[in-house]
Amino acid sequence: MTTFNLPDLGEGLHEAEIVEWHVKPGDEVEADAPLVAVETDKAVVEVPAPQTARVTRLFAEIGDIVPVGAPLVAFEGGTADSGTVVGEIPAAAEPWNEDAVGGNQGSASVVRATPAVRASARRLGVDLALVEASGPGGAITSADVERAAADLAKAGPLEPLRGVRRAMAARMVHAHSEVVPATVSDDADVETWVDSGDITIRIVRAIATACAAEPALNVWYDPKQQGRRLHDKVDLGIAVDTEDGLFVPVLRDVGGRPAEALRAGLDRMRADIIARKIPVEELRGATFTLSNFGMLAGRYAAPVVVPPQVAILSTGRIEPRVVAHDGAPAVHRLMPLSLTFDHRVVTGGEAARFLAVVIQDLEETDR
Repeated sequence: MTTFNLPDLGEGLHEAEIVEWHVKPGDEVEADAPLVAVETDKAVVEVPAPQTARVTRLFAEIGDIVPVGAPLVAFEGGTADSGTVVGEIPAAAEPWNEDAVGGNQGSASVVRATPAVRASARRLGVDLALVEASGPGGAITSADVERAAADLAKAGPLEPLRGVRRAMAARMVHAHSEVVPATVSDDADVETWVDSGDITIRIVRAIATACAAEPALNVWYDPKQQGRRLHDKVDLGIAVDTEDGLFVPVLRDVGGRPAEALRAGLDRMRADIIARKIPVEELRGATFTLSNFGMLAGRYAAPVVVPPQVAILSTGRIEPRVVAHDGAPAVHRLMPLSLTFDHRVVTGGEAARFLAVVIQDLEETDR
């Protein structure tokens, strides 16, 4: 018998959620035939069978979160694919450490609690890192654990993050632990726009113009090698809000395509997202990101830069506001802009010049 483990699906992903099994125990499966559909990196990926053989066991059910390298399927007969991760994996380590516990990756915090208190926390499903201690010297008591359990019960059952939301949580933790963010904000006066037209595409083209003028923001940064990679074209990630969570499809070469082609490409990707059929390749490789949250509400923001990118522009709601015009107060339509950049790589001057070009481009009457 051979065991097929969840293979590395790329981009440093550590786990995937089982969406659909295409086989069941007893089935004969051909090599490269669809084996299981998993969701990771905000897309559904089909994992093919590594060999021609008979399925004897499935190690996970639909909805389970499976780590990379964990068993997926046991086969009988046939020959294992030499490129497949095969074999037994060691038993999981004890989830509770006597000295430290932690919620988010890399954020373990030391707690003081007796073995009995720790056992009580395990039994009640309480994370000691979230418990407010009342014992001597900051120690957590049994009463503290019971009180925390009661509070959790009032809040309702735990709803595990899955799929898109789980991927988003992991990415945000990584970004928060690595990027050194700084934000600069300003407004574009768009009162002279004769016809607002396709506002999103106007912003997209303004970003392309700014990246050409200040290419230091259209780069990927490698912290291990302390180097950056400049891109000769702008592959723009555009944040799309859905009920399932945040998707960021990538609109390719936005500076080299006409407005009509950009709109058609964005519409197609949004339709694919709604249908949950967008290819994973269209969610990868962004060199810069746009968050157009102003379509919903809000003025300024400090959006999150996701490595290896070094910058993201967010646009707030266009609203009429009082400005000084020709020495007198006037009411103009203003578009709020917030540019967050990774200060390890981008200087304040580079960010300010980039934003100035965006503003200048947007304030043109027709574009």
